[in-house]
Amino acid sequence: MPKYQAEDYHPKTVERLLHGRDLTHLRARKYGTTVIVESGPPDDPVKHLRFTRDAVHLWLLDIADHRGRWQRTGERGLLEDLIALVVDNFPWTVQRIADYAERTSDR
Repeated sequence: MPKYQAEDYHPKTVERLLHGRDLTHLRARKYGTTVIVESGPPDDPVKHLRFTRDAVHLWLLDIADHRGRWQRTGERGLLEDLIALVVDNFPWTVQRIADYAERTSDR
């Protein structure tokens, strides 16, 4: 089965959906078949989510663990639905890291 590349407009779509839910600290970028959602400084980003294009309109959701390694969730769907799923069911994965400085090593 051929891999579907992420299109140039997909990161903008993801950012629009996230910013519409007041998650303006997050940004998205395209990397091959994926759209990676991250925050923090560009030279030292914090990974949050990754959407991998699986079909024309379907995506797979991965969430970064505390070490920044991708963990497959098993969720597959439209970008809009996956973002709603993350925000509603896994809100800690998209929270602003700076809001919880006491839980980081860089106090």
